[in-house]
Amino acid sequence: MEIGGLQKTTFIDYPGKIACTVFLVGCNFRCPWCYSSEIVLPDKITRQPKIIERDFFSFLDERKGILEGVVICGGEPTINPELPDFIKEIKKRGLQVKLDTNGSNPEMIKSLIKDNLIDYIAMDIKAPLNEKSYNSTAGTRVDVDKVKESVKIIKNSKIDYEFRTTVVPSIHDADKIREIAQDISGAKKYFIQNFRAEKNIDESFTKLEPYSQESLEKIKDSIAHHFDVCQLRY
Repeated sequence: MEIGGLQKTTFIDYPGKIACTVFLVGCNFRCPWCYSSEIVLPDKITRQPKIIERDFFSFLDERKGILEGVVICGGEPTINPELPDFIKEIKKRGLQVKLDTNGSNPEMIKSLIKDNLIDYIAMDIKAPLNEKSYNSTAGTRVDVDKVKESVKIIKNSKIDYEFRTTVVPSIHDADKIREIAQDISGAKKYFIQNFRAEKNIDESFTKLEPYSQESLEKIKDSIAHHFDVCQLRY
């Protein structure tokens, strides 16, 4: 497993848990606003310092009794066929696991849930669930049927979950967010995340002005009836 980064402690990324966040290398999307180009773009990946897997597990052993969980994100973790074995090693240490995913690999998600390897899943919804919207937003050709299947698997699972969308000026407007909300209506939790103009894959995005809190509040209020929980996240 190629590990491109480690946040040793987080009180935010795993709701209700003291956790660490491990960043796996590689992604099959090219979202222009992405903040993690160093573990997404191949030319930057070669220059990114890596963490040896055994050093990561040694870190977990040293934090025994302190950490309650591990957040696995990327990049896109589910592109790694060795992900289940990686999680099994984490679970052996009595830690809970949260997976962050773009939903492009429903087979992996289904298997991880079936084998009780993940306790919480957060799936990014990049755009309304149609091919035209997803292809233009994710920066590459996307099999939207697989994304839809992941949404279905997650909604029907018995583990805790959330869906979330980073709202980006020039890409998302109120109508698109309302369309997303309709596409995933009935989900337990949906978070609207404000865009950050920093370290973006497409450098032109660093010049964009994020939406105001007032604008996002209005969007949230217009879609909240679709979900048990609908909140803004900054």
